[in-house]
Amino acid sequence: MRRILVPLLLAVALVAIAVAGYWLKRPADAMAVNCADPLAGCTFSHRGAAASVRFSVRPTALEAFELNVLAAGANRISAKFQMVGMDMGFNRYDLRPTADGAWAAKVTLPVCVSGRRDWILYLELDGSRYAIPFSTR
Repeated sequence: MRRILVPLLLAVALVAIAVAGYWLKRPADAMAVNCADPLAGCTFSHRGAAASVRFSVRPTALEAFELNVLAAGANRISAKFQMVGMDMGFNRYDLRPTADGAWAAKVTLPVCVSGRRDWILYLELDGSRYAIPFSTR
């Protein structure tokens, strides 16, 4: 009986860990932001006030660029890059306040082995999430 029970309990524990990992990793709902050109900058509404996001250069995988966000009164801003239906690993960046009142971080896109160029920037401002789609060159 013990030879059956121990492997069965181990299998149940592994399945429970996998389900918990999936549940904790799934992104919270994000508000879609239409952004034709993040290099030029895009404005959106954050809790009734104007906020904006801008890339310093056109993003390329594994090449650092600066991500700038302007959001008056924000206390915490983070960014994560994903592709639809594809886990891109851990790549969360915490933005830091700059002298001019904006928030910024040097960020790097992970490499996509399939060659896809369709990305989504998940921007979190004080717990509110925004999804900003963009393409790389």
